[in-house]
Amino acid sequence: MKLDRKDILKALETITIAGEGKNMVESGAIANVITFGDEVVVDLVLHTPAMHIKKRAEDDIKKTIHDLVSPDAKVKINSKVEVAEKNAGDTANQIKGKAIPGIKNIIAVASGKGGVGKSTVTANLAVTLAKMGFSVGVLDADIYGPSMPIMFDVESEKPISVTVDGKSKMKPVESYEVKILSIGFFTAPSQAVIWRGPMASKALNQMIFDADWGELDFMLIDLPPGTGDIHLSIVQALPITGVVVVSTPQAVALADAKKGVSMFLSDAINVPVLGIIENMAYFTPEELPNNKYYIFGKEGARNLAEDLAVPFLGEVPIVQSIREAGDYGRPAAMQTGSVIETVFEEITRNVVQEVVSRNEYLPATEAVKITTMAGCSAVNKK
Repeated sequence: MKLDRKDILKALETITIAGEGKNMVESGAIANVITFGDEVVVDLVLHTPAMHIKKRAEDDIKKTIHDLVSPDAKVKINSKVEVAEKNAGDTANQIKGKAIPGIKNIIAVASGKGGVGKSTVTANLAVTLAKMGFSVGVLDADIYGPSMPIMFDVESEKPISVTVDGKSKMKPVESYEVKILSIGFFTAPSQAVIWRGPMASKALNQMIFDADWGELDFMLIDLPPGTGDIHLSIVQALPITGVVVVSTPQAVALADAKKGVSMFLSDAINVPVLGIIENMAYFTPEELPNNKYYIFGKEGARNLAEDLAVPFLGEVPIVQSIREAGDYGRPAAMQTGSVIETVFEEITRNVVQEVVSRNEYLPATEAVKITTMAGCSAVNKK
């Protein structure tokens, strides 16, 4: 049997790459198609380094050719990633944000909705990274609801002042080999933080730039819920490596998570989304270890990740020890041999893999310049 190149191209016009509106042929993703008898070689060009998109595109190509052209076709796919490079001479594209010396990767952990376990996920990611041998810091950017002092059992601690290069700086509190700064260290547990946006942003900048973070492989930023002033302040102050979004499978949480992903991927912000983590994915009773009860819905965050063409990083079950560990100030992922340790090790490996891919294929993130015009906020790249 001899395959016809025109038939192959016509078949490939029926599929699209996740996240793109045009079909593979029209978008230029199919760089070339060569046929040799019953063999076909497809040159595929992708514009994203995400492995799950590459695999899905390759699977779609094979399935479509077998379904629409010939089930006996021998399909070979040559895939490569091409990311548009920034023009070094274009000052509009130069990074002008204040990178923190010594910090290699800055990961923001976000959620569209409160109460989905974002801070719990942040704390467990941090201790898991530390167990893997990375140097880690956590910036608690949830100004109005700081929780890291409780989760790391350092409520009574206070950052001390140290002199670095003749300047006085805050020394982060350390717990479980993780460096931590939080507004919670400077307020009483029962004291409400009643600040307007500019004051909150000023406090954040002090914890970011007036602190002696030292050398860090990863800084995790625990963002407040939503898409407000604090989020804009963070992307304005720092070139964020990427964002991890946390959601439960519940429809109302997914709707807000989708807004969060949309904000970071917008042209104005343009911060890579490393992926989505599904928290409270299911419940397994201790007496019924083989049963899973999907209390808040099944695989909602996984499906959302697929719809938005961003990686799915993993799921965290509902386990009583997670809540207890957070309340007692010892993140559950530190429990050697536990299910939660295994869960967070897998999720953390996925996060690290996405960071490696992001740093290899994408240019450094630019900090964002925020201005005000005619009473309205305008967001532009520096």
